[in-house]
Amino acid sequence: MKSTFITLFVASATFFSPGAEAQIANVRLYGSLNVDLEFVNGATCNNPSSPGCGAAGNERQNPTVVRVSSNSSRFGMRGSEYLGQGQVAIFQIESSVQADTSGGALAGRETFVGLQGDWGTLKLGHFLTPYDDILPIFGNAPTLTTSMLSTAAIWAQGPLSKVQGGFDARLGNSIRYETPPMGGFSGELQYSTRDFSLDDVDTANNGDHISELRHANVVGIGAFYSKGPIDFGVAYERNNKIRAETFNDDAFSIAGAYDFGFALPGVGPRLGVVYERLRYDTLTSDLKRGDLKRDFWGVSATVPAGGGSIYAFWGRAGNGKGSADDGTAVGGLTKGAVSAAEQWELSYSYPLSLRTLLYAGFVKLNNRANARYSFNINDYSTVPGAKPTGLVFGMAHFF
Repeated sequence: MKSTFITLFVASATFFSPGAEAQIANVRLYGSLNVDLEFVNGATCNNPSSPGCGAAGNERQNPTVVRVSSNSSRFGMRGSEYLGQGQVAIFQIESSVQADTSGGALAGRETFVGLQGDWGTLKLGHFLTPYDDILPIFGNAPTLTTSMLSTAAIWAQGPLSKVQGGFDARLGNSIRYETPPMGGFSGELQYSTRDFSLDDVDTANNGDHISELRHANVVGIGAFYSKGPIDFGVAYERNNKIRAETFNDDAFSIAGAYDFGFALPGVGPRLGVVYERLRYDTLTSDLKRGDLKRDFWGVSATVPAGGGSIYAFWGRAGNGKGSADDGTAVGGLTKGAVSAAEQWELSYSYPLSLRTLLYAGFVKLNNRANARYSFNINDYSTVPGAKPTGLVFGMAHFF
């Protein structure tokens, strides 16, 4: 009886509201559960962040860790309302789900409200930047660009937050404009302020009071082309005064892919390539402005096999260079010799249905003596020179 009354009340409110005849709304629940079994091996210490790694009481270890991990599992609600004259109001509330240990964060993922029309899309809220849209062009899309297999381990310094120097973060306090598709071309522009609130659980990416007062912000822009067998994208992101008052950091990436089996799906492979330049402001020992730079390039291939897809990737970050002092580090990147690193990956994914996917994969990071990159999703603490490897067996279901 109570549910019937609520239904009648909502229906009456809609009927008698102004302009009800022009309002056509829809709401949809959706989500995914993506869980895997991982075998991880790599050099670490009792306290890997301590500079005394290897000393008594902080011994260097090379354990094999067995763990079950949740990989960007989520539960969301999205909807739209037709406002008339081609204008649509849109919204989305997407929450993270820790399917391995239970729990999650309400609205912790892509959450926004916005407007959409022939002129494009404008939205405000909490979401990834245009820079992240480069990743699916070359990355491990067959395994959903997530898990330890994520190809954003070295590219964009994916594991790092904004205050640590990362360029693949979901940002709050954001406003974003997306052009409508124009013959395969599209453009994106995003501006993210830094704001402080007492209930904010992610101040590293959303901002704290200090960064708020110095008007720190992030600006991202991207241009993309997707038509027929070709995917192409170029993106730039600038972190203004995020890590420190006088530091501005920049990232530029370009990627392309060609699907040889586009005309006959499943017949030919898809090849992708990517290049990236990261640049960080630093302070030298004589208190002068310096910079730390790094180039990254990679190649990937996706090949249909046995009803599923084989995915292979190799990417290499060069030595840290620039005018920074030798030994200056931002995340896994260090200035000087023997600071390069590679990521190797091989995976196989098999769809049991349109909603259920099985996958397995192997990933390895080959850090030189002065590099310390680690996995993107479900990070593993490493020490300089570590060569962490992972073997993954997973299952994903979409609803």
